[in-house]
Amino acid sequence: MEHGSIERELHIEATPEVVYEVVSSPEHLREWWPDDAELDPVPGGTGTITFGDPASPDAKVEHLTVVEADPPRRFAFRWVYDQGASAAPGNSLLVTIDLVPSGGGTLLRFKETGFRERGWEAAVLEQAYADHVQGWDHFLPRLVARAELLVARP
Repeated sequence: MEHGSIERELHIEATPEVVYEVVSSPEHLREWWPDDAELDPVPGGTGTITFGDPASPDAKVEHLTVVEADPPRRFAFRWVYDQGASAAPGNSLLVTIDLVPSGGGTLLRFKETGFRERGWEAAVLEQAYADHVQGWDHFLPRLVARAELLVARP
């Protein structure tokens, strides 16, 4: 099985401007992805996302570094790297979200790469890849719902 990248395409009934806010701003991220998010959504900006109760010692905290912020077309970040390290190819995963106008809505092209470049042994690589496939299959539909909810509000 190929463990190089995860790719998804989603159509969202919201403008690229709205979708960009949903994928890049901490207040919207918290509504569809992590339980908590602190992020400066500019190139070189850093932050954290937390899964679980942030006050709990069991919470999983991931560091993020924004690689590209080109509203409303592209938002890209690196994550899943060791605390204290600087995110770079070879020590992190890269998530790229491209937004393309489509009718009255947006085509979101999602891609996560870097699994093999991490140098993980086969079992770790397979587990990380499977976990991320399952995670994105759960969270990306929530992103769609969040963006469409914002548009539906009076």
